[in-house]
Amino acid sequence: MLPEALYKWRMDMINIAVDGPAGAGKSTIAKMVAKDLDYIYVDTGAMFRAIGLYMIRKGVDLSDEQGISLAVEEADVDLRYIDGVQCVFLNGSNVNDMIRTDEVSDAASKVAVVPAVRSKMLKLQRNIASGNNVIMDGRDIGSKVLPDADLKIYLTASVEERARRRYKENIEKGLKCDLETIKAEIKERDHRDMTRQEAPLVRVDDARLVDSSDMTIEEAVRTIEDMIDEVVGSRQ
Repeated sequence: MLPEALYKWRMDMINIAVDGPAGAGKSTIAKMVAKDLDYIYVDTGAMFRAIGLYMIRKGVDLSDEQGISLAVEEADVDLRYIDGVQCVFLNGSNVNDMIRTDEVSDAASKVAVVPAVRSKMLKLQRNIASGNNVIMDGRDIGSKVLPDADLKIYLTASVEERARRRYKENIEKGLKCDLETIKAEIKERDHRDMTRQEAPLVRVDDARLVDSSDMTIEEAVRTIEDMIDEVVGSRQ
């Protein structure tokens, strides 16, 4: 059972921003926290993945910013909750099971630097947060999307640990992979996300650091929920 303070706290809307690099466990952990607190979970990465999937399907050159800017006008991304589960819809079709491949992940990182794509996603993300208690994760939530969030968290893990996690996931899925190759890909992804001109990945000054390298998922969830409880206490 949740502390009584959390039940009272829900009377006031609150936004929680979770940023961090790929593979740090943001989506899994934020989703669990949202479920515990009965918040709306907003997976911004999934929204960009849907756009990346759209570009792949359309055969758009991912190095062609103008082509992406034109194509994104025809891409409609929507978040719906079915039986309590967030589902991502692309032009009316549920694409939840199609956006978690490495190919789509790479495409998402590339389209995310295009201003037209970010502008479109930003409007949708802020609209969701404006009327709900939300926990939103991504790369620039605390810095750009929700700069006035009640709590900002930077969730990270070492490159080695993130590579190990992805390797384990791929093996469990029956996919052939190489740990060193995955590690190199993560380093390249980090560099691209942190140095891109449009909304780079940063830890803002008022974000609290959570390094999950040596944590279980449950430990990371408890850590973040304790931080939320501190915010609750400060309002009473």
